[in-house]
Amino acid sequence: MADSQRTSEPINIVHQDEIWKAHVKLEKDSAEVWPRKWGFLTDIYKEYKMESVKMKETLKVGLPSHEVVPSLTTLQKHNHVGPSPPVPQTTQALIGWRSGHAHLQLEKYSTVHHGRRSFLKELGWPFDACY
Repeated sequence: MADSQRTSEPINIVHQDEIWKAHVKLEKDSAEVWPRKWGFLTDIYKEYKMESVKMKETLKVGLPSHEVVPSLTTLQKHNHVGPSPPVPQTTQALIGWRSGHAHLQLEKYSTVHHGRRSFLKELGWPFDACY
């Protein structure tokens, strides 16, 4: 929009047209040269496609057991989704409103208990050895 309102620089329509013609000519020349330079890629791709079709026909192997997508009924048997608690009235109460309920906790088995370890204590060094 700012370009259309500029009046300080004159627009040379002939020059713009020459630039456009040069771009079109470059595209046309590139399209003509491409098969000579890179045409081998299309042949290799066709060979690869034929080989993959042949392999699929000869093997006819199903998906491995770890890649098989379970049906929806088995997912419904294992996942029980209960109703959500009511949405809080204020935005401050919105933070952590679902995790406050025991049945909606993210920790499935229990809370994670990692002991605090000290590198200095493991080496038997005094705590003031490092600053």
